[in-house]
Amino acid sequence: QVQLVESGGGLVQPGGSLRLSCTASGSIYSIIAMGWYRQAPGKQRELVATVTRDGTTQSADSVKGRFTISRDNAKNMVYLQMNSLKPEDTAVYYCNAQLVAVRYTRYEANYWGQGTQVTVSS
Repeated sequence: QVQLVESGGGLVQPGGSLRLSCTASGSIYSIIAMGWYRQAPGKQRELVATVTRDGTTQSADSVKGRFTISRDNAKNMVYLQMNSLKPEDTAVYYCNAQLVAVRYTRYEANYWGQGTQVTVSS
């Protein structure tokens, strides 16, 4: 069984910063990629940023230059440093991991965290 646990969300004023963290634990053989997605009320879940095991990143145009994704392979963790936050960044942020799990045999699977609320408001 694999679990993803996020932390670091909260309320911040426009222009402020937050850092989200996500830890993957359980029967993990290897992690292929980790990332962050977000879902605002009434909207579909959208990609924020992803990072592969070798460090290749991609991010949404709306967050480029403001958000930075990073990863600690040894700890199975991914981070999202969010700077210059805007009210439109308000959403539930979800951690995602594409990984190879182990249960009698190895298999590739996609896992999600429970989400952490980020609210940008004055």
